[in-house]
Amino acid sequence: MDQVLLFLTLGFAAGAVYAVIATSIVALHVATGVLNFAQGSLALWGVWVVAELRRSGTLVLPVGSVPLGTAAREAWTAVALGVLSTAALAFAAHWLVFRPLRGAPPLSQVVASVGLMLAIGSLVPLRFRTDGALAAPLLTDRTLGVAGTRLNVSDLILLAVALTATVAFSVYFRRTRWGVATRACAEDERAARLTGLSPDRLAAVAWLCTGAATALVAVLAAPTVGLDPIGYMFYVLPGLAAALLARLTSVMTAGLAGIGIGCFQSLLLLASTVDGWPAWAQAGLGDAVPFVLVVVALVVLGRGIPARGAPGADRMPAVALPRRRLRAGLLLAGVAAAAIALTSGSWRFGVVTSIIMALIALSLVVLTGYLGQISLASMAFAGTGGFVLSRATVAWGLPFPLTILVSAGVATLVGVAVGLPALRIRGAQLAVVTLAGAIAIQQLVFANPALTPFEGNLIDGPTLLGWNLEVRRGTDLTTTAFAGTVVVVVGVLAAAVARLLAGTTGQAFLAVRANERAAAAAGIDVARTKLAGFAVAAFLAGVGGCLIGYSRSQLSAESFNVIVGLGVLCMTYVGGITRIGGAVIAGLVAPLGVLYTLLNTTFGLGRYYTLIAACALVVTAVLNPSGIAGHLHRRKVAA
Repeated sequence: MDQVLLFLTLGFAAGAVYAVIATSIVALHVATGVLNFAQGSLALWGVWVVAELRRSGTLVLPVGSVPLGTAAREAWTAVALGVLSTAALAFAAHWLVFRPLRGAPPLSQVVASVGLMLAIGSLVPLRFRTDGALAAPLLTDRTLGVAGTRLNVSDLILLAVALTATVAFSVYFRRTRWGVATRACAEDERAARLTGLSPDRLAAVAWLCTGAATALVAVLAAPTVGLDPIGYMFYVLPGLAAALLARLTSVMTAGLAGIGIGCFQSLLLLASTVDGWPAWAQAGLGDAVPFVLVVVALVVLGRGIPARGAPGADRMPAVALPRRRLRAGLLLAGVAAAAIALTSGSWRFGVVTSIIMALIALSLVVLTGYLGQISLASMAFAGTGGFVLSRATVAWGLPFPLTILVSAGVATLVGVAVGLPALRIRGAQLAVVTLAGAIAIQQLVFANPALTPFEGNLIDGPTLLGWNLEVRRGTDLTTTAFAGTVVVVVGVLAAAVARLLAGTTGQAFLAVRANERAAAAAGIDVARTKLAGFAVAAFLAGVGGCLIGYSRSQLSAESFNVIVGLGVLCMTYVGGITRIGGAVIAGLVAPLGVLYTLLNTTFGLGRYYTLIAACALVVTAVLNPSGIAGHLHRRKVAA
């Protein structure tokens, strides 16, 4: 019992961060209709600004820095400056990104939010010295004896601060004039404007307050939770789970749910030390909790969760059905073959990686561009295929290409399972489910040695009819045989997808995307169509994961981490998520692809790749939702 009480209170620190993120998400949803995936990144920025101020007295800005001297190294001066800095960053996000997207489709808002999340997260290791950094204590180190257990007073203070912030937000929205006005704008924005209210100003207040509150609680919790270069970025997931449990309407419920999630994760950590606890559940189970809660909240409470949006909020970028498929396919195959023949070393590896990533991007074109289901789990499906491939080649001894079919088949089953909530929800809420599923799969499966113990996840190279198709031979980093195999596999699948999308299945996808009720009235089985879309997308991504596995010869959890998956979404949206040509562009600019190779080998800018990709995503979401391929298509039509 003593240990239970101790671990319960140890969960207050993480729970306090979850709570303030959850209440901030609810507040911003009420004020703007946006589900802010970047709220955890705002906490991340505030934590590192304060850490650097206390270390060197320098205020680090996204661009440039201001040396403030020894006075800024004082603990509470640094905290105040860090909170103000984060509030200013939140205001800039509102004014530059989300205000122009106020009446935009949910997809544009989601990808802009994800882009902001990645941009801030990628700035931290670029702007701060992260090696060996520690968060200096801010709160007391005293302990308090309760029921025979010594509890940290700092944990109790964090709990009190989080509850105070939650109560303050609740009072603001229910008792103050500005808060009530914000809620009025949420109910009917057009009517609120007619009464003289300014939704933009009210939203700006919400962004400022939530940014400041998130930074304050995260900074106070950092000495307990730790100082991680990206960790806080994904604290948004438990926050989103708590916000959805509160139906995106109750600030108090969201805050209490966030604290409860933190405490529950801490108790799971205690349970994992008990004799008899399953070995597979000793790592990553806490990261799967938000996924379970999100699914429960959306499936059970989905009908009661408001889906706020302006007129036309369900619009998506226009789709161009594939035409001249044979000519375009032969042209792309010829270009790919020439690129492979004319390159070697890291450049050929980049070309092959671009071709593989184009296939994974194509899965997003099918699922998000044509079917309208926003998915952030593409690399989780790819990783499933890759890790099953390791088992299939090393343990089962299956021959190529049966290894790919079996592995991609398992990925398809996972895709259908993750897509089941899509039968009840869509839009930004589905994006939450898929992100939660991706993180759960990564931490509970890919990074769990009890579930992926396959001799270091080695992968035997493919052979076909005695022909060696391995990726490496001697000093050759990428053999012509393997590169040719990739071109054939991706080309066949791309041709099949183009035919699929140009036929009745593609028309059914577009009908469901446009209006589910109208599609059902026309005789389309909406549920079956959605699951078919997830199945096709997961199969394509699973094959892509197998090709990545063969190209690496060994896999780790980092091969398919969530950040890479979000980067692929960035590039697919920038390329044009509603066009097959967008997938080709996405492959060229994808992680470790041709553009990355150019930035890294020619200009030495490889470490800036994620930042460039994230900024390109945000700009595209705001200025050109149809992407590069859509822009080129419009110019061609105009000409």
